[in-house]
Amino acid sequence: MAVDYDALSKTIAALTEGEDDAVALMATVACELHHSDDRFDWTGFYRVVDTELLKIGPYQGGHGCLQIPFSRGVCGAAARTGEAQLVADVEAFPGHIACASSTRSELVIPVRNAGGQVIAVLDIDSDQPDAFTLEDQRQLTAILQQVFGRL
Repeated sequence: MAVDYDALSKTIAALTEGEDDAVALMATVACELHHSDDRFDWTGFYRVVDTELLKIGPYQGGHGCLQIPFSRGVCGAAARTGEAQLVADVEAFPGHIACASSTRSELVIPVRNAGGQVIAVLDIDSDQPDAFTLEDQRQLTAILQQVFGRL
């Protein structure tokens, strides 16, 4: 089942309308994304909680790492650089943190507030190699902007 981004975007917009609590928004988005596509094995947020430190936020799937420094892993790279990380093979990513041994590929997108500040990263893991596309990255970035760009 491939994700229908138009329908997903409309559903998330309706569910999050008027909400301004970042954690409530993250919980809703993680749930909707996780159940929208069979490729999504772990779907969640790591929140920026301190200088150069991410802590786990709302997610769907098995447990994740509790904290990730900006200096480590795919999530850290996305937070540090402010750029999305599309990783076809996590084993080939220098410094990859194996929170789950089943993860084969990963897409991590910075989450920005209205001021453009990175407040979190969206982390989607797949148990399939090369599971994500630039189109996934583009569509998910647009959804994140729609939801979190008003905070």
